[in-house]
Amino acid sequence: MKKSWFLLFPLLLCTCIEVDDFDNTPQGNFEALWKIMDEHYCFFEQKNVDWDAVHTKYKPLITNNMKQDSLFIVLSDMLREVKDGHVNLISSFDLGRYWDWYEDYPENYEQELIDGYLGTDYQIAGGMRYKMLEDSIGYVRYADFMNGIGPTNLDYVIYKFRKCHGMIVDVRNNGGGVLSYAEMLASRFAKEKTLTGYMQHKTGKGHTDFSKPKPTYIEPAAGRWLYLGNVVVLTNRRCYSATNDFVNSVSVLPHVTLLGDRTGGGSGLPFSSEIPIGWGVRFSACPMYNAQMQDIEGGIDPDMVVSLTKADVQKNRDTLIEAARKFLNDSKTK
Repeated sequence: MKKSWFLLFPLLLCTCIEVDDFDNTPQGNFEALWKIMDEHYCFFEQKNVDWDAVHTKYKPLITNNMKQDSLFIVLSDMLREVKDGHVNLISSFDLGRYWDWYEDYPENYEQELIDGYLGTDYQIAGGMRYKMLEDSIGYVRYADFMNGIGPTNLDYVIYKFRKCHGMIVDVRNNGGGVLSYAEMLASRFAKEKTLTGYMQHKTGKGHTDFSKPKPTYIEPAAGRWLYLGNVVVLTNRRCYSATNDFVNSVSVLPHVTLLGDRTGGGSGLPFSSEIPIGWGVRFSACPMYNAQMQDIEGGIDPDMVVSLTKADVQKNRDTLIEAARKFLNDSKTK
């Protein structure tokens, strides 16, 4: 077998790693995909996946005369064995994915209700929509960390809410995106540098070959407006990836309360590669943990479990927003 190079892309960085070059046949693509995962995926132990057994299970399904669509289905099914929303097979005609991490849970979110709270006179700062509610509580809706924010955007939001006795940050249904945006937002609620968790990197081809855990921190944005009053972060199962990291970061702050449902997880930084046929492969490569060195791949529990109720929906009320308002108003009087 020849040797070639492929690129791994964790966020905006790239790393070249030398790997075996397999033939562009159904069997070659199967072996290449299995080996990429075997040597670089980071959650086999946590998820109790016997990857050798997966190889044994799927190898007989590969035949030399397979059509591309059939090969894609088998390879996608193999990747779904790790039950990871960050693991994808990417072709020009389909995206292999695992979505059970949120599909089996209540959504606890309705866009029409959010539109009712925001009305038409809300303000927009980068990817955020924000408004002061009638009880002097600031409300920020950040729906997608792919939509950018900058320091000035956040200064305007925090300045507007500087006299509010509480703030609601709604990241429900935020599936993640650019980690630096999540970190930038979290930094506006930190009073001092605080440990948030740990990260590891693969150091070898073995399933347990990892670096020593490196601590991660939340730090206040230097020279910028901060909000150090009571904050409630609204979460649901569709909070994933960079949003999971944001929730973990702010969860260590004493004035921040998580309200809603368990997040979706996705704590492994995704890397990308390619198999001989030209299909892309994305997979979790660097595990992240909370400040107690506990795995957060499966999600983060809220401090207050609150679910959207049918009775409130019928009244055009968002149960989670109303619970957050009550909590912040009660906290004001203490």
